[in-house]
Amino acid sequence: MKFRLTKGNFLKTGAYIDGDSAIFTFAAEKEDACSIVLLDKSGNTACELDIPGEYSTGSLYSVRVHGFCGNEYAYYFRINGKRCIDPYATRIFGREKWNDKTRSDNDYEIACGIDSSDFDWKYDSFPEITRDRMKLYKLHVRGFSMDVSGNKKHKGTFEAVSDRINYIKKLGFTSILLMPVYEFEEMTIPVKHDIPEYAKPKYSLKDEQSVHTENDKVNFWGYTSGNYFAVKASYASDASDASNELRRLVERLHKNGMECIVEMYFPDRTDHNLILDALRYWVMSFHVDGFKLLGDRLPVTAIVQDALLSRTKILYDGFDMSVVPQNRTYENLYIDKEEYQFAARMMLNHINCNMYELLNQQKKQGENVGFINYISSNNGFTLSDLFMYNDRHNEANGEKNADGPSWNFSNNYGCEGPSRKRFIREIRKLKWKDAMLLLFLAQGVPMIMAGDEICNSQDGNNNAYCQDNPTGWVNWSNEHSRRENIRFLTRLIKFRDEHPVISCPKPFKFSDYKAVGYPDLSYHCKNAWIGECDATKLCVGVMYCGDYNEVNKDYVYVAYNFYSSREKLALPKLKKGMKWYAVCDSTLKEPFYDTPVLCENQQYADVSPQSVYILIGR
Repeated sequence: MKFRLTKGNFLKTGAYIDGDSAIFTFAAEKEDACSIVLLDKSGNTACELDIPGEYSTGSLYSVRVHGFCGNEYAYYFRINGKRCIDPYATRIFGREKWNDKTRSDNDYEIACGIDSSDFDWKYDSFPEITRDRMKLYKLHVRGFSMDVSGNKKHKGTFEAVSDRINYIKKLGFTSILLMPVYEFEEMTIPVKHDIPEYAKPKYSLKDEQSVHTENDKVNFWGYTSGNYFAVKASYASDASDASNELRRLVERLHKNGMECIVEMYFPDRTDHNLILDALRYWVMSFHVDGFKLLGDRLPVTAIVQDALLSRTKILYDGFDMSVVPQNRTYENLYIDKEEYQFAARMMLNHINCNMYELLNQQKKQGENVGFINYISSNNGFTLSDLFMYNDRHNEANGEKNADGPSWNFSNNYGCEGPSRKRFIREIRKLKWKDAMLLLFLAQGVPMIMAGDEICNSQDGNNNAYCQDNPTGWVNWSNEHSRRENIRFLTRLIKFRDEHPVISCPKPFKFSDYKAVGYPDLSYHCKNAWIGECDATKLCVGVMYCGDYNEVNKDYVYVAYNFYSSREKLALPKLKKGMKWYAVCDSTLKEPFYDTPVLCENQQYADVSPQSVYILIGR
């Protein structure tokens, strides 16, 4: 078939359908020999369109191909004889099946496509959940739903995640964070080394001219260079409809008042224009609510100043607040670092712990920026393994156990791995509850990794980046046996929601700036109002004054005792007519009381060892 070529549109990079033609715009020098190779549905070359240099401006070529049908052809660019994949391609052919070994038959080649799928968003709107109400649930689309003991329908797909939205919502989470869902190469492609003439074997190898280095390791997580405008086809139950499957997931989340945030990893030297274009594309095409950005030297200033992204949540490891527009009414920036993780782990497991540092992390909040807090994530031990293993056990990764974080601040409490000893099992249960209490009583945005709510274990592997197997999957067989844990976490999140003074969206001032007789936040030790605890102390009481919140006037007192003995902490005297009531004790099988229990002693809280004790004043 013959196509007529005319000059395209240099203002929009990539390939897209425009009426009865398609426009292709890509980067290349004017002196380069450029062509577009069109492939038929069988993958065979249908035709090759040479592009004259007159269709270039700067370092861009743009051509309109008249009579092009978007669904009829795949394509790639040939630049100076080299096959080049369009970095702006909205669809990738060749990776429809996850870790497809048959791809070796065509040297793992992929081709580009134009995603012309139509989707009616109807009345979809962005929830725009404020940081004081936000709770984050991080998951890997495939790992979240591959376990055979879970729902077998559409395993490892967007639809499987969609089927579990009600479960995540009932736990109390408002937002999900998806690990990379754009197209990336999960297979380790064998490197082909040419053998020089002098080194070729003298015997016949059926015309063998090269040797391959085989490696079956799978890039399970997806933190690699990707095709950032295309949805991961193998994450869809119907690979040809991957874009719409993701859209349906986002739409259903929005209907449930929940957000969808996606991780985007950009290697060093990724084109900054491409990064900005990709983020805008995902907001407009997939209605995502935010991004967690990974990579060095990203164009963060341009991102935070971009008007289209001004109401899109941006999670990154730091921002220059001096360049953020001052007239914004929606606070969309979140600092996402490991600082909270280390402080909490060190205190929970008594390893170089520092009470000052922990308290600073518990009250960490910015004037114009939020903070993401977590104790476990995909990078490191699961929350359950944090209390089961002293050392990492990554031998299955094939790197002689040299990979993964070395500083884990973990403690096995007497046995490396699972134990039948009742004492060890009980202390691990207590530590798990203490960890969740620390996390959800901190001021910043709490985040857990999928499966932590049911004590998911990776058998001590703290770097399951290549474990596309039960090690890297959430083991849903635990869901029934861990109903107690799920019930506790649900109650804890509900308590946080009912007492918004804990998650105040602005920094605490430690002063009585409303003239209510109490500061907004105060610390108490053996004597009320005297914070005599130093960095080495392991016990402190934290009081949140309910008068600084309009929704719930309850005062909240959280007693942290990480000593191995019972400790008494002073309770501040409340206003006339108010009393202290106990609501939660982490040492109990069911930590939250059905109804608040009036404290017999209104002057001191008697706190069990290694526990968190919550009281409310009303």
